[in-house]
Amino acid sequence: MNANQGTVYFVMGVSGCGKSSIGEGLANYLQAEFIDGDTLHPHCNIEKMRSGLALNDDDRKPWLATIVAKADAFSQQGKTAVIVCSALKKAYREQLRQVSAEVVFIYLKGEQRLIKQRLEQRCNHFMPQDLLASQFATLEAPSADEVDVIPINIDASLEQVLARCIHRINRKPALH
Repeated sequence: MNANQGTVYFVMGVSGCGKSSIGEGLANYLQAEFIDGDTLHPHCNIEKMRSGLALNDDDRKPWLATIVAKADAFSQQGKTAVIVCSALKKAYREQLRQVSAEVVFIYLKGEQRLIKQRLEQRCNHFMPQDLLASQFATLEAPSADEVDVIPINIDASLEQVLARCIHRINRKPALH
């Protein structure tokens, strides 16, 4: 399934909403390149989060620029890409929209209580649970004027959430 060739899908949301798992599943379905944006954070950002400190806009700027460069590299090769990136603020999404390909955001949204439960079950991740509240405080949920955003409720199993994403992608008209 590669009808959306060249499109860059950003799977977005707060930490613990399932971005990496959904992103990998979506990339497999679309036969697309996959990048977990967390792997592109500079070491200083990872250390800052690991120590329990939230990132600020200045911390995120070079990270977002790296993501845009990676996405552009894929789009210049005509490849579809799925990139996991929290994209919590509208300004961050605006920066990501500078990719030279069609961009679609898959916004994984859920209640803070549900995501906290999921974080409590997760091991070996640099993002401590304590920063979840700061992520929700930072989150500027996409508004209706962001027509390239597909909101997906995560109040179901991973398989069901992935199926919701695939269903919505398959029925979304081209943004051209």
